[in-house]
Amino acid sequence: MPDQRSNQRPKRGGERSQLALGLAFASPWIFGFLVFTAYPIVASLYYSFTYFDTLSPPVWVGAQNYTRLLTEDPLFWQSLRNTLFMVVFGLPASLVAGLALALLLNQKLRGMAIYRTIFYIPSIVPTVASSVLWMWLLNPQIGLINKMLAAAGVQGPGWLTDPAWSKPALILMGLWGAGGGMILWLAGLQGVPQHLYEAAELDGASPLMQFRHVTLPMLTPYIFFNLIMGTIGALQTFENVYIMTGGGPVDSTRVPVLYLFDNAFRYFNMGYASAIAWVLFLIVLGLTLLQLRLAPRWVHYEAEKK
Repeated sequence: MPDQRSNQRPKRGGERSQLALGLAFASPWIFGFLVFTAYPIVASLYYSFTYFDTLSPPVWVGAQNYTRLLTEDPLFWQSLRNTLFMVVFGLPASLVAGLALALLLNQKLRGMAIYRTIFYIPSIVPTVASSVLWMWLLNPQIGLINKMLAAAGVQGPGWLTDPAWSKPALILMGLWGAGGGMILWLAGLQGVPQHLYEAAELDGASPLMQFRHVTLPMLTPYIFFNLIMGTIGALQTFENVYIMTGGGPVDSTRVPVLYLFDNAFRYFNMGYASAIAWVLFLIVLGLTLLQLRLAPRWVHYEAEKK
């Protein structure tokens, strides 16, 4: 009988050579991941338990940063309340605006591709450019929005200079980019089987009833995805707030990432900023896991019904 070990050796040698070749090709990515992602994550966790001003070696302080952050820092809790406002009011408005646009642009009309492109373009405008544009639009004296309100006989608010209107102003700016979410809604609408609408119409369902009992249940996976991504995006808001308000007026638009940035690069309190980052990460993780836990109660997938 032939020796089976002699047949296995070349095969194992070939597998090892293929593994080595694969690792060689992947080594640039592996190196980049370890240096630019894994190491900063581990380092920030260590720094969160230290006092580190970037000019001197870190000094271990234990859980002092977390204790101060959670029990002695009202500005951090103010930033979370501001973010909660954006999530509770801004996220539903963004979802509704994107779905409404998708419903309008899902019609089979001539030139619809041009209209879809027009509504999608604002979502790909760089944040800096759109922030500068909206600073002009929301200017209380020369802004186009207040001029339009004045033409209608309405006194426009201070928008970015009024604590009561600063967060609604940011929400209004966010609606301008609803075209980005519109693409996902369009994909969901075009994936709804047409025979469901035909069956509902034969049963005498009105267009509103068809939307409620056919369209919305079929869109729940897209609602779920947009809800998770919108919540994470709201908690990571930074660029437009940094450019437009800097956290003001009276800290009414200060958000956690901006507070983290100020502590890290304005006050050089890197240890405290790292603690903010990890608390924010735990909040994002907790909210995401909660949404995933609740999803089976209201999210319906077509494959589950087959």
